[in-house]
Amino acid sequence: MSETFKFQVLATDGAARRGEISMPRGMVRTPAFMPVGTAGTVKAMYMDQVRALGSDIILGNTYHLMLRPGPERVARLGGLHELARWPYPILTDSGGFQVMSLAALRKVTEKGVTFRSHVDGVVHEMSPERSIEIQGLLDSDIQMQLDECIALPASEEEMERAMELSLRWAERCKVAFGDQPGKAMFGIVQGGDNDRLRLRSAEALSAMDLKGYAVGGLAVGEPQEIMLEVLEATCPALPADRPRYLMGVGTPDDILKAVARGIDMFDCVMPTRAGRHGLAYTRRGKINLKNARHAEDPRPLDEESDCPAARDYSRAYLHHLVKSGEALAGMLLTWNNLAYYQSLMADIRAAIDAGRLAARAGEIRDEWARGDISPALG
Repeated sequence: MSETFKFQVLATDGAARRGEISMPRGMVRTPAFMPVGTAGTVKAMYMDQVRALGSDIILGNTYHLMLRPGPERVARLGGLHELARWPYPILTDSGGFQVMSLAALRKVTEKGVTFRSHVDGVVHEMSPERSIEIQGLLDSDIQMQLDECIALPASEEEMERAMELSLRWAERCKVAFGDQPGKAMFGIVQGGDNDRLRLRSAEALSAMDLKGYAVGGLAVGEPQEIMLEVLEATCPALPADRPRYLMGVGTPDDILKAVARGIDMFDCVMPTRAGRHGLAYTRRGKINLKNARHAEDPRPLDEESDCPAARDYSRAYLHHLVKSGEALAGMLLTWNNLAYYQSLMADIRAAIDAGRLAARAGEIRDEWARGDISPALG
């Protein structure tokens, strides 16, 4: 542990980096995948399970937590770490993406965003200062600036307007955050799929000398190749001695390709959401447990896995649980999926250390492509 917020790169392989983020509440090994704990819980998981799988940090959502139970209540109860029984680092997003995607009747002005809650219809105001205040009440370790995330495709004029507004909000968030030893505020690079705007955003945020930088506004429906082009243009413009976080991404293949372009941190609801809908991620690719072919398959998801959910339960049983709508189905498949994601991240870190990330990524993709449906069951 460290009394200050510190990031160091320990190994490189091309543009890929293996490093560590040190904070008072613990150390985060990078590249890192952060399980999403939207409302103070990683859905269908116990926190000690999440930790045992290798998670150094989780994500909390400012928008959802401000609506319920409310940031002031969380603060009175000792902060999010105490309330959720997670004494390790937490990153909170700013709430901006959820305001843009979930809230009804939202209005964006220079001051901030006014929106109507999707939960009860109550009108709220979210300014850059209020976003940072809420994240402080939650007592998160990494806090994100408020930004405006627009959907793609969009006009260049609209992308530039939102990007410039986000830069002005970043300045205000920096002032509101102030000096908090051991904690960090990250800026968010915006600019849609326009390289000129992305570079303008990256350079302006870099000049603010923040402790970390995120790439936002992706994973909003654009093709993977657009995301990768944006990363190739953006990452070299960000400070090499600060962590880089790709927000809301993604699939295992997205992660492999983004790491190769210099990204250090990821979050995504995909492994938890997929688990609740009958889909398992494994080293042999995705397995849809809803499919009838699994009804009499005695094999586990992965006999070599360290995770009991992957190793000890038959596909026939998992199929039965999914088809029956049993809560245990989502619990076991989420457990499996997060185990796979964290094992993938450990594999990536080891490959960077060995200087063979590209080769290892090829091996991983080959195994996905081979699949695991036996001839007798296919």
